[in-house]
Order: sequence, then C-alpha cells, then structure tokens
Amino acid sequence: MVFKLLSLDPRNYKDAPTEGIRRVLAHYRGAPVSRDEPLDISDVESVRMGTTVATNALLELQGERVAFLTTKGFRDLLVIGNQARPHIFDLSIHKLQNLYERVVEIDERVTMEEFLENPEKQPIDIESDPELVKGLTGEPVRVLKKPDLEVVASQLSDLKAEGFKSRTICFIHSYLYPNHENVVAELARSMGFDVSVSSELQPTIKMVSRGNAANADAYLSPLIRRYVRDFGSGFKGGLDAIASKLLFMQSDGGLCLWQNFSGLLAILSGPAGGVIGFGKSCYDPETKMPVIGFDMGGTSTDVSRFSGTYDHVFETETAEVTLQTPQLDINTVAAGGGSILHWKIGLFAIGPDSAGAHPGPVCYRKGGPLTVTDANLFLGRLRPEYFPSIFGPKENEPLDYDAAAAAFHSLTEKINSEEGKSFTPEEIASGFLRVANESMSRPIRSLTEGRGIRTSDHVLATFGGAGGQHSCDVAEALGVERVVINRISPILSAYGMALADLTHEIQRPKAAELSTLSDTQLGEEFKVLTDEATATLAAQGFSDEQIEHELFLNLRYKGTNSSLMIRKPEGSWNFTRQFVEHHEEEFGFVLDRDILVEDIRVRALGKTPDSNVASVSQALKSVETRLVESSRRASTTKLYTSGKWHEVDLFKLEDLAPAERIVGPAIILDQTQTIMIQPSWTATVLPRHLLLDKNAISQGSVHEAVELTTETDEVDPIQLSVFGHRFMSIAEQMGRSLQMTSVSVNIKERLDYSCAIFSPTGGLVANAPHIPCHLGAMSYAVAYQAERWGNSLRPGDVLVSNHLAAGGSHLPDVTVISPVIDEETNEVLFWTASRAHHADIGGISAGSMPPHSKEIWQEGASFLSFKLVDGGRFDEEDLAEIMLKKPASYPGSSGTRTWNDNVSDLKAQIAANQKGIRLIQDSIKEYGLPTVQKYILGIQNNAEKVVRNLLRQVHDQFGGLPLEAEDQMDDGSKLKLKIRINREEGSAVFDFAGISREMYGNLNAPRTITFSAIIYVLRSLVKEDIPLNQGCLAPINVIIPSGTIISPSLGAATVGGNVETSQRVTDVVLRAFQAAAASQGTCNNLTFGYEGEMVDGKAKSGFGYYETIAGGAGAGPSWEGQSGVHVHMTNTRITDPESLERDGCVREIEFRRDLHVSVLSERRTVPPYGLAGGEPGALGENVWVRHDEYGTREINLGGKNSCEMKKGDRIIIRSPGGGAYGAL
Repeated sequence: MVFKLLSLDPRNYKDAPTEGIRRVLAHYRGAPVSRDEPLDISDVESVRMGTTVATNALLELQGERVAFLTTKGFRDLLVIGNQARPHIFDLSIHKLQNLYERVVEIDERVTMEEFLENPEKQPIDIESDPELVKGLTGEPVRVLKKPDLEVVASQLSDLKAEGFKSRTICFIHSYLYPNHENVVAELARSMGFDVSVSSELQPTIKMVSRGNAANADAYLSPLIRRYVRDFGSGFKGGLDAIASKLLFMQSDGGLCLWQNFSGLLAILSGPAGGVIGFGKSCYDPETKMPVIGFDMGGTSTDVSRFSGTYDHVFETETAEVTLQTPQLDINTVAAGGGSILHWKIGLFAIGPDSAGAHPGPVCYRKGGPLTVTDANLFLGRLRPEYFPSIFGPKENEPLDYDAAAAAFHSLTEKINSEEGKSFTPEEIASGFLRVANESMSRPIRSLTEGRGIRTSDHVLATFGGAGGQHSCDVAEALGVERVVINRISPILSAYGMALADLTHEIQRPKAAELSTLSDTQLGEEFKVLTDEATATLAAQGFSDEQIEHELFLNLRYKGTNSSLMIRKPEGSWNFTRQFVEHHEEEFGFVLDRDILVEDIRVRALGKTPDSNVASVSQALKSVETRLVESSRRASTTKLYTSGKWHEVDLFKLEDLAPAERIVGPAIILDQTQTIMIQPSWTATVLPRHLLLDKNAISQGSVHEAVELTTETDEVDPIQLSVFGHRFMSIAEQMGRSLQMTSVSVNIKERLDYSCAIFSPTGGLVANAPHIPCHLGAMSYAVAYQAERWGNSLRPGDVLVSNHLAAGGSHLPDVTVISPVIDEETNEVLFWTASRAHHADIGGISAGSMPPHSKEIWQEGASFLSFKLVDGGRFDEEDLAEIMLKKPASYPGSSGTRTWNDNVSDLKAQIAANQKGIRLIQDSIKEYGLPTVQKYILGIQNNAEKVVRNLLRQVHDQFGGLPLEAEDQMDDGSKLKLKIRINREEGSAVFDFAGISREMYGNLNAPRTITFSAIIYVLRSLVKEDIPLNQGCLAPINVIIPSGTIISPSLGAATVGGNVETSQRVTDVVLRAFQAAAASQGTCNNLTFGYEGEMVDGKAKSGFGYYETIAGGAGAGPSWEGQSGVHVHMTNTRITDPESLERDGCVREIEFRRDLHVSVLSERRTVPPYGLAGGEPGALGENVWVRHDEYGTREINLGGKNSCEMKKGDRIIIRSPGGGAYGAL
C-alpha cells in the first residue's frame, strides 16, 4: 500500500504520521478509524519513522536555550571555531550564530604528557607522579586542576535561576580522560538539568567538532523529546503502551528505540532512509556495480553511494555547524524542483534560493518565481491533468501551464534583447534544465571522481518527487548508462526504514601501533565492546541469532592526520592489508610508515528480515523482454527534448506488465511520480523496478541541440553556464584530492593550498575558492613555465617552482605544474597546477618563516623551474639536492626539516594535477577540443564583461575622479595607490607610484601578490557569483615601480610579503574603493620547531610547525565588523586545541620542550584604519612569558622576532581587530 500525505494540512488532520497510520489501519481493518480518538495499535508489529524536526530546527535556529560548560580559558572556542570564513568573497563575513546562549567556564584542566612529534620518546612512570593518571587509551594524562564541585554547583544554580534547562559539557581532552565531564554531568543531572556530554556522544579527538556536536544535541534533543511525546499521545496508552514498537531512523542509517532517539542522531533522519532504501533495493549483488543515489526533492538534492556496504563519515557540516557523529555519507546541493531560475551577468543559474511551498513556482498560482518545476511543466515533462487541483489561493485549482509559458516568453524576450540572440522560450527552459542537471552532477562527481572512482562505472538510482524527470539527463551528464528506479521511489525513504536494522554503536579511543597488537589482543578488546552492544540489543528483544557485529579500527599513518575507519575483513584480523588497500584506493598511494590505531568501534545490528526482492539481474533473467504495444499507452502528449517538439506516448506504470520495453522519447506516470525517457534511452518494466538503459547506438544526445552552435564562434550562454559548472567541478575535485592525499597538517587540516586549471598560455580558467593570495599569482607561475618550456614537454612530465621570478608568492608555497598534452601534435592544450604551503623547506628558521630574513636564500630551498617528474619518473635524487643539501650549504641555514612530508605532499600535488588532467580529457572527449577551448575563452570574456561594468559603476559613484588611498607598514614603509577609470572602455589603471623602496627585510612581496590582491577585491565587489578567472584582470593595467616593496629584486627576502604585505595591499585597494574599513592586516604567522640532522648519511627529521591566526575584520557601509576570523588574502583553518591547545582568540601556547619560536606579524604599531569617521581597530601584541633565574617575565616581542624558548615558557599572540565604519 503506497500513498503520500501533505506534511502540513491542519484543516484535515493534526499530525501527518498519525494520519498515515490511521489510514493504513482503516484499509487493513476494512472499517473507518476515527480521527477523534487515540489509535489502537495493539495489532501493529512496529512503527518506523524518520523526521526532519531536528534538521529544520537547526536550519531555522529554533532550538532550546542552551548553556555551554567548558574548560576555563576556552569560552570563545566555538566562536572562533576553525577561524575560516564561510564565503571568501563576502566582505561582510556572516558567521552562524552559536547554538548556545551562555558560556560558563569551569576551572578544570588536564593536558597530554607525551606528544606526537617527539622522536626520542622515553617511558613515563605514571606511578611516580601524583598528577599523572592513565587515560582511556593508557596514555599518561596530567591533571592540572580538578573541578571544585561546590563552585560548579553554585554556577549551575545561577543558570537554573536564569531559566536554562539544557546544558552542554565539553572539556579539553575529555575524549581521553572523561572523568571531569562525568562528575560535572552527574551533578547537573542531580539538579534536574538535561545534559549533553561530549565524551558520551562521541569520544574522539577535536574539541571544536565535539563541542559543536554536543551543543547541537542539547539544542535539539528537547524538541525531539517533545515531538515524540506529542506523537505518542495519539495512541491508546501513550508511549508506555507503544513500548518497543516505535523506532526512529538515525543519521547513521540504523533504527533506535524512541527512548534513545536524540537531537544529534536525528539530523539526517529523513535522508538516511532513502540511502538504506536504494542500497537494499537497487544494488545488484550479482554484478556488484556500485550505485549512486540521486534523491531530488523540492528545495535540494541529496546524493550518496552504495557499493555493498554503507559509507559513513564522522565529521560533517550541517547548516554551517560542524558535527562529530557517525552519519551516512550524504552530500546535498541546493537544487531541486522549487529552485529559482536566474538570468544574470550573461549566465543561467539555478538557486540556491527556493520558491518553497508558499508561494511556490509560477504554476502554483500564488505569484511565485520561475523554477525548475515550471521548466519541466512548460516542456511537457509534467502533465497538469494528472495532478490534483490543490493550487491557487484557495488550493482548489490545477497547475497553471499558461502562467509558466507566459513567464518563459517574457524571460526569453529579456535574454534575447540583452544578448542579441534569437532563442525560443523552449530553448531557454531546456537550457535552465541543462544547467540544473550539471549543478546536481557536481556533488556526484566529488563523491566518485573526487575519490579516484570513475563515475561512469556506476548505476544511478533515482528517487524523490522530482528524480524521475531528470534521471536520464543526469545519467547522460555523468556518463552513466543505466538508471534503476524502484516502483515506489517517491517514498523510498519510508521503504528504507522498513528494511533498516536496529543498531547500537560503541566507540572507544585507542593509542597504539597496529603492529604491536596481536590477533588475540584485538579479539579480547573487541569482545568487551561486542558483549556490551549485544546486551543492549538483547534487552530490546533480539536473540543472539538476530544480532550481527561489524568491527572497525580507526587507523592512520603515523605523522599524518587522515584516518580511515577500516572494517574487519571476513575470516581474518589482517587490518593492515585492508588499511593499505583502502588507503591506496582512496588516496592513490601508500606510505612506508607505522600505522596507528586511534579508535576501536563496534556496530551491532539487530537484523530486520530481508525483503526477498529479486535483484535486477535475477528479474531480467526471469523475463523475455518485448516492445510495448501502442494500445497500452494512456494517451499521447507533446514533449520538448533534443531541440524540438515530439508527439510521444504517455504510459501509466500500473498499466504496464513486467518485460515490456518502452523506447524513448516517452513519459511514464504513476500515482506519485513522472518519469521521462529521453530519445536515446529505453525503459524496461520489471516486477519491482523500472530499468532505464542508454541505447547501444544512440538516437541522439542530450547535448545535440546545443552543439549545433559550436560550429561557429558564437558563444551559447546555456553551454557557457554548463561549462562554468564543469570547470569549477574539476578544480574542486583537484582540491579534494590534494587535501585527502597530503600528509602534512598545513595542507590536510589547515587547507593552505589552491588548485586550478589554466589555458595553454597560462591564463586562469577556474580556481576553486581556496586561498585568495594564490588567485592571481598562480597564473603567472604557469605562464612562466609555458613560455620557458613551449611544446618540449611530454605526457607524464611535471614541473615544480616557487621562485618569485617565476610567479612565486613566497618560498614555502610550492607550485606543482602539469601539462595536458595532445599526444599527436605534442602541443600543450591546458595546464593543471596546485600550490601548497609546505611546513618547512629549510633556511635559517624552523617552519621556514624567519621573521628577520634579509636574503632569499635564508628562507629555504628555491626552484625556478625543476622537472620533478620526467616521463613518469619521480626525480627524488635531484629533489634532495635542492631541498636538503643546497639550503644547508649557506651559513646558519638548514635543509628541510620535514623531508618525508615534503616528498609525500609533492606526490599528493602531482596526483591532484593528474586528476585534473583526466577530467579535462574527459570533457574534451565528450564535447570536442574546439568546443572546450571556445568556452574557456567565453568564461574569461564573461568575467571581463562583469568587471568592466563594475568599473563603470565605480566611475559614476565617484564622479569620474581618481580613487586614491595610502597607508603605512609598522616600520613606516609607505603603501600608495591611485586608480584612474576609463568609463568608455570599462578599464582601470592601478598606479602604485610613490610606494616605498625594497626593504632590507622580508616584507617584500613579488608583483604577483599585488595582482592577487586586486583580483580578490574586484571579485568581492561584484555582488553576483561570477566565475573567477583571468578575465577579471583583463580590464586592469597595473603600474608598479621596480625595486619597491611590491616589486623587489630577485635576491630580496619575501617570506613575509605573501602573508603580511599582501594583507596591507588589499586594505589599501579596499580603501581606495571606500568599500570597507581595514581588517587586521596580518596573518599573525607563528612557527616553532627544532633542527633536523644528518645521521650516517641519512636525513633525520626535525620538526617544523606553522600556523596563521585569526583576528578582526573591518566594518562596511551595511555590516558590522567580525571577530575571530581570517580575512582577505588567507582563509586557512587553525589547529584544533586538542592537537595544539589554545585560549580563545588570544593564542596562548605553553611549550613542553625547548623550541625555536618565530613570529611574523603586522599591525603592532599602526592600527587598522576606520572609514567614514569610524574609529581604528585595536593593535595586536606578541608576548613571551619567560621563566628564568630572574623570575617570570612578560616580554614584548614586537611584530617580528625569534627566540629560543625553554620548557614551560609561553607565547601569547593577541591578534589585531578591525576598523569601524561610520561615526557614532
């Protein structure tokens, strides 16, 4: 029995789930069931539900009032978060408001006694020191301060008096030593509080993620409990009578009893059912071909993947809240049936805004905007006569085809007028659908290609209300040749809940090298957890025969930060082989390093009986297919596809028999969905599925209508919009690959890297929104190599460069450049490149960011143009000469202190470039080289056009007068800019005449940094979401006098120019445009470490750590400044305090061993300026808390300094604020 209800229909029923149960009972009992009395479900085996209550509350910020209890000194932990701003081109920097209302600092503290990077670990005698205790993993933990429970009780009483009922507790290192959280939680519960405890919810490292997850649980759980209680009141005897019959779907794809359902477990409750549904019903265990789930709804589309097992992730982001909890790996894109269609800046765009249910699309008759649904209706993919008359102000009218058609005619006139084209309304509507399909394909490519798995080697399982209308098109865009649609696909989430298992998970932290654990030891540790999990499920009525266990170890290579959850192989304890194979599949390489165990996990399943549905292979074997007879059709209808109108057959699914085949174009309807069969596809009806197969000899292509225009030089804005998505998708997948395959914290955790694709001459085509200071600079690096090497490179060659003469930014930023070569002509067709900040490349200071360098050689190894890979051979020998030996030949200088990491990260960059090459080649194969090259030029021209229009607007705003700005560095060096705009051309000259000379220090910035600052500001001033590429700089002429601080000589030190001067130049450009007050104007660079050495002719690694620290963002005409974020030229993350401890936005670090420490910063003497009468921002300060024979001293380090800190010394970095805008 299948039917759907409106989620809200207060005129007819109070609660949709209860109403659904009432109708099912009435159907099976054969008698009416009253809405006015509680339902009797004594004859019901179980009620299985999912809900969006938690998700909606999180999106709408409608949760419970929460007080956040955390370790003293960490009150702003979640305000700062990872310090990155959500959208790099948004000057107003809107951050999600915190889920908690109050913070209470508890005076408690523990710290780790040992540290990961210690190459000379010594055994620690825990018994000899009363402050030392064993953590859950056996590691020594030092208890610095126990909580005073009398004081805590007083703090809790104050909260109770203020009306708080819900509490979150998250203390530092509680995943390892939960005792302090436990005693405070016990006290709070005894006082009547609801408490969410971070170590109970997810005992894993990363305090920020764990704290966010605990706050989300405290914020949402009271709503979930009220929802469950209200739902239970609709049944005789209430929840007590329901007992174990009521089960809820959790985010991890398992069911739980209603008593155990909480806010954190409910966030993906609805979508999780769909993943279970298509995994159980659409995956074919005979062919073992993995399945992509495509769940297209009204406002968004969820995509996921199933390959015989369910993929889980343990850290995700929902509504900009980072959550640490097991969830099915579901990616969401803001494109669905209700997504609004936009025509702007010469491009077609879909969403992300949605028309919702009210007012809804144009065809809903409530004055709504044009949407994807309107396009489908206008082109004949939806038939109004098969929809109920529930539209219009009185909800009693049919869908309005005429209104949708009129809206498309009006939009077509606008587009033709602006572009000088002669599009038909049908071409415009189908163009929007093509862009929508490409937009929805992007997350699928990330889920597959981004992990090294070909998208085309999958089956597409479509479901959701709108999935059938787009299934063939999305499959075509992905190169997928088979689509499987369950007959009940619009309610597949509910079906999945019926098939799901009851689950119970237990996870415990572990700290050991995998090689030291015997099979017996592992078996014993797993048995403790499996016994506990089994007891939990047995108490819920499951027998031993019904309970299965999945055993996992969370593993990573030593010295890396990417862990993989590895399932125990059948009949073996060989986790090592499983890990190595999985690592190579996921990341493309393996390492010769020890494997560490971080967590041990058991997932227990109380099994639901299998549905015994025949697989697709079995169903096909059991029937002899035949073409459907025309008499089976319900009617004929007009359908626009492949550039023309067709008279096509329309079938009702209920009228079709298994084994019948329908050749497209055609439409198939059932009670809850519309399925469109494209001309090049054939549908086969099976007992439980509808199978769509791409014809072996295609009758046409989805691209056919558009490709007619590629024979001319004319650029089609539809195709241009599609290629915009495609190029950005390639850059994004390169970035994901680099993050996943790198080993250093700088790249993997802090995300200090950028990936991009370039034209044959080095012009930027697409740059994923990574690090702004790389944006303009990388194209000059590629252009240098393109000119130097010409067409002399071969497939498989890879270049590396970091020198400022070759488009470098500063030496730690190493750029790996790979050509895409036509093997027949040996011409370079494109380039792919990745730039990443390496933690150390040698020089006079650990971390290769010396604050007092005067010459370029003091900053480490330099590459002008080095062929790192020659015909597929990685040249490690010459690389070692450049990175290890040459820097060490200079006085007081060292080779790289992180050689192994450097090599691994360079290989990760090569792998990212190679991914880009393959994806570009796929596009060339799909569209042809001339088409791809034409649309690269079209994308650049589009960006150029937008920037020229922006400059004309600025010209008018300032009455044609030049724009001028001036500022100075902390040392007095002058920054000066005059901008002259030519309105007729829409061009501008950026003249930096009068800027200070090159300095005898390291704040000199290569010319490319100024181009990065300019392109960043121009892109930030454009309000629309334009593609960022070389076209943005085409209208700009930049004049920079040689021998100055932003155009220094080749021997000048530049390590600070990229991170400090770049920020100051950006502020000056923004000041000229009067766009925003100054931001903190610095990256607050902090490095520390110790030297490596050569032992027996081999490099023994030292240690180098580097990070940049957030501060204040300047205010603007319509926004207030922001605190605790990175600004402008950078957007790197900060290391979690449990990996490297910190106090609030004041970064305070105590060192547990002797280290060399350097700080490189600005805005310590010249404050960030205000605008329009606004006050300047606060100055920053760097302080050394030094313990020596003279006592404890606080010493001002100034903006740039190095020192040798001893064990117990601390550094305190107080970052600058942002300037104000406007007088009070």
